[in-house]
Amino acid sequence: MARFLRDVFDAQGKVRSGAPTEIRIGDSIILISDGGGVREAMSAFLYVYVRDADETYRRAIAAGAESIEPPADTPYGDRRAMVRDAWANVWQIATCRGS
Repeated sequence: MARFLRDVFDAQGKVRSGAPTEIRIGDSIILISDGGGVREAMSAFLYVYVRDADETYRRAIAAGAESIEPPADTPYGDRRAMVRDAWANVWQIATCRGS
């Protein structure tokens, strides 16, 4: 997971097994955890703003993610793509272009 986050999102932070971890993607902090043996691990659905949605999408595919939606312009102004990583997390990758 840590390699995927670094390769795709240039994420900063060290993933620790069994403990919540703060990961920085751009100017956002995401708290992730594998459940720590207390809870069952579950997948997440995340909407993440990045500088370049098309390039981030390409990196996600190269890192083994499955494409759900290729990059496209949305009616509300975002350029957005959607992928599923190897852990079944769904990432909506977006660049805000205004409405």
